[in-house]
Amino acid sequence: MTRDASVLDERRSPAGDRPRGLDVAAFGAVGLSVAITVLIGLLGPSAMVPGLPGPSWHPPYSLDARPGAHLVIAMGAVAIVLGGLGLAAALRSRRGPGPRRLLALGCGVAGLLAFLPPSGSADHLNYAAYGRLVTLGQDPYAITPAALPGDPVTGAVEEWTGVTSVYGPVATAVQALASLVGGDSVRLTVFAMAVVNAAAFIGTALLLHRFARGNADLQRRAALLWTVNPLMIYHLAAGMHVDTLAVACMVAVLTVRGAASGLLLGVGIGVKLNAGLVALGPAWELRRSPGRLAVVAGSATATVVAIYAVAGPHVLDQVSAASKKVSLATPWQLVKGGLQSIFGPGAYSAWIQIGSLLLMACLAWLVLRALGATRTPGPSGTPAVPGAPGASGAPADTAPAVAAAMVVAWLFAAPYALPWYDGLAFALLAMASWPALEAFVVARVVVLSLGYLPAREALRPDDLLWTKTLLRETVVPWTLLALTAALAWWAARAGRRARRRPASAAPRP
Repeated sequence: MTRDASVLDERRSPAGDRPRGLDVAAFGAVGLSVAITVLIGLLGPSAMVPGLPGPSWHPPYSLDARPGAHLVIAMGAVAIVLGGLGLAAALRSRRGPGPRRLLALGCGVAGLLAFLPPSGSADHLNYAAYGRLVTLGQDPYAITPAALPGDPVTGAVEEWTGVTSVYGPVATAVQALASLVGGDSVRLTVFAMAVVNAAAFIGTALLLHRFARGNADLQRRAALLWTVNPLMIYHLAAGMHVDTLAVACMVAVLTVRGAASGLLLGVGIGVKLNAGLVALGPAWELRRSPGRLAVVAGSATATVVAIYAVAGPHVLDQVSAASKKVSLATPWQLVKGGLQSIFGPGAYSAWIQIGSLLLMACLAWLVLRALGATRTPGPSGTPAVPGAPGASGAPADTAPAVAAAMVVAWLFAAPYALPWYDGLAFALLAMASWPALEAFVVARVVVLSLGYLPAREALRPDDLLWTKTLLRETVVPWTLLALTAALAWWAARAGRRARRRPASAAPRP
C-alpha cells in the first residue's frame, strides 16, 4: 500500500458504503469496554477483584473503593457484551484508527493494567502460592497450598487450596522467580507476575504487527483480534492468566524457522500442554520437507522432555486428573447429567473423553475442509489470509490457519474449557485472518464469559447465585451446544461448496 500504515484505504473496501456512524459506534463500544475493565481493577477489592494483603504503597495500586457485588458484576457483564458486539462490528469495518495507533493504545492499556490488581478470577493467587512452594523447597506438583496454611502467600489462596499445580514447568519457573522477588508479600509477588504477563501480551502484539508488515489492513485486523481486543484485555491483560505466556511462545513459533521454532514450541508446551496443538501448523507447512520437519520436531521433543524431566515425577499428576473433569459451562455437562439420569451416579469420564476426542476430530476435519474452500491464491510472500484477496497459496503460509483450525476444534470439543483459553485461537486468527471462524470464536467467548461472572465464589451474594445455577449451568451450555452445531454446519457447507465448484469457477489470483 502506498498510503501511510496508519491510514486506511477505504476506496477498495467492500464496507466503504457502511454508514460512518456504525464504525464510530463499533470502536466506541470497544473503547468503552476496555475502559470499564480498567475501572474494575482501579476500584480495588470486590466480587471480581481479590484483595491483596500488604502495604498499599506497594504495587499493584487501586482506589480501594470496594464496590458492591451487584455493581461490579453488572460492570463486568457490560464490558463483555459491549466488547463482543464492538469487536464483531469493528472487524467488519475498514474505517477507524490505524494499526499503529491501535497497537500503541493496546500496549499502553496492557502496561497500565500491570499496575492494577488482577480481576476476573483468583487464579493469580494460585500462581503466587505455587511459586512460593518452590522457593520454600517444596514440589508444587505434589504439595498443595493447604499444606502451609500459616504462610502469608499460600494462605491467601481461595477455593483451590487443596489442588496441586496443573501448569507446566516453565509457568512454574516464572511463578518461582516472581516469588523470589516478592518474598512473603502476596502483593509484590502478584505484581512481579503481572509485569511478566504484560510483557508477554505486548510482545505478542508486536510479533503480530510485524508478521503482517506491508499490509496495513492485516495489521489492523491483528490489532483488533489481539492488541485492543476487549475480550482478551478483560481475560488475559486484566485477568493475568498464565495462558498469555503460552500464546506469546506459540506466536513466536510461527514467526521463526528451523530449530528455533522447535525450541520455542517446546517452551510453549512447557507453559501449558494444550498449546502443543499449534505444532500441527508447522508440521503441515513442512510436510514436503522431511529434513526441516525432523529438525523442528526433534528440537521441540528434546526441549519438552528436558523441561518436564527437570520438574520431577509428579509434574503430570494434576494434568491427568484435570483431563477427566467436566466444567459446568460446557455442553458436556449436559451429556454428563443425561448419562447420570439414565445409568445412575458416576462421572462417566472415559465416555466423555472418547466423545470429546471424536467431536474434536470431526470438527477439525470439517473446519480444515472449510479452510480449503475459502483460501484463494495470491502473490507469494504475503501472510496467508483465507478468504482475503491477495492471500498466499504457498504451503509456507498455511501454518497459522491450520493451527487455528485445530485449536478452534479443540476449544469447541473440550469437556473442560474456560473463556481465557480462547486467547490462543484469537492470536492464531490474527495471523490467518478468517472472518467466519472469527465470528464463532467471538460469540463463544462472550457466552462463556457471561457464564463465569464473577469467576469467584467469594463475596457473591446469595441473591446472585443464579449467575451460577442458571447462567453457567444451564443457559451457557445449551447456547454453546447450539453454537457448536452451527460451526459444524457452516464448515460442512463450505467444504461441500468447494467440491461442487468447477475448476473454471475457482477464484482468480
